[in-house]
Parts: sequence; C-alpha cells; structure tokens
Amino acid sequence: MLGENHSLTNEFPHKRQQIQKLIDSNSTFANDTKRYHELDNEIRSLELNNAPIDDDDALHQMKHQRATLKDLLYSQLIRT
Repeated sequence: MLGENHSLTNEFPHKRQQIQKLIDSNSTFANDTKRYHELDNEIRSLELNNAPIDDDDALHQMKHQRATLKDLLYSQLIRT
C-alpha cells in the first residue's frame, strides 16, 4: 500500500518499550533508527504526493535501504 507508515513501533508494536530503551542507551541504534525513520518519511511523502523523482530505481534504492536498516535494527532488538 502506498504511503503506509513503516515506523519501527508500527512494524514491531510488541517491541515498543525495548525500542525506546535501546534508543536511550545505544547511540548506534539511535542513529540507525533516526535514519530509518527519515527514509520512511521521505518514501511516504513521495508516494502520497505522487512526487516525481529521477527514476523508479531511486525509489527502489531508498526502499531497499529502509529494508536493510529494518533488518539490522530488528537483529539488534532480538539480541537484547
């Protein structure tokens, strides 16, 4: 679905407290989370506004980066 919110707390609602704890205690996790949310917001904005970008490959690359960050963040969540 276009424009869907993929925030970490939407993706992993059962991990909400753990996410916040890691953001507060782990600067790497906090920075990666910030980048993830920036990408998610940018993608959502482009989709909702039907904004043209250079090409579909650019949007695909952004979505790939978001998915990679989500996997990295989730792997950190399940290790704690």
